[in-house]
Amino acid sequence: SEKKSIVIYLSTCCLLKQFTLLSIVSTLGTKQIKMSASAADSSHTPLSVGDAVPEVKFQTRVRTSAAGDNPFDWLERTSSDYFKNKRVVIFALPGAFTPTCSTTHLPGYMEAYDEIKGLGVDEIYCLSVNDAFVMRQWGLAQGLEEDKTPGSLGFTGVKLIADGAATFTRAMGMSTMWDSERGFGERSWRYSAVFNDMKIEKLLIEGETDAPVQNSDPDPFEVSDSGSMLSYLRTVDPK
Repeated sequence: SEKKSIVIYLSTCCLLKQFTLLSIVSTLGTKQIKMSASAADSSHTPLSVGDAVPEVKFQTRVRTSAAGDNPFDWLERTSSDYFKNKRVVIFALPGAFTPTCSTTHLPGYMEAYDEIKGLGVDEIYCLSVNDAFVMRQWGLAQGLEEDKTPGSLGFTGVKLIADGAATFTRAMGMSTMWDSERGFGERSWRYSAVFNDMKIEKLLIEGETDAPVQNSDPDPFEVSDSGSMLSYLRTVDPK
């Protein structure tokens, strides 16, 4: 009858709407998963020479005029605060107080500091996925001279950057996970670079793949050292 036809028609419309809605939700879910996977993969895919240096925020400690053992306050700085309108050398390593980082990587740049700066470099930075408190204590333990001027951000020689949340490391595509291996958690893969006014001029990445290796057993250290950086800087004119 006519009433039954109307009921069947309405039921069919309802089912079609439900099916359409489920299809939309499924499609959006698939896209979201793909976007999430893409975002995750990007943290392990390094940027290249010529790319812009990622603009991120760092939570740092700035010296104050207060007395005591901790005369510092929090200060938010950006990549531009560190690197804009400068030609800088930066080297990143897996962790403060770890063997290779403490015995060779940082000491090498400390020793070569004056020579590197004499080759058209404004500043030298060491970055690690550690918090600002750990980075300061590591610098002191390594014999870096602390700049005690109010407003100072750390040391007079090599400057230490705490990338505690790995924000910059991920944006550089240098994030690596050492959970089952070493138990570090998320850290930076070892690399060095020259940034020229927020552009990547040179990039030296450790390992055969030129990219971070997750839960890597070896911790290669062959091209991000101060000697390799000096070899590059001696062959180019400062721009």
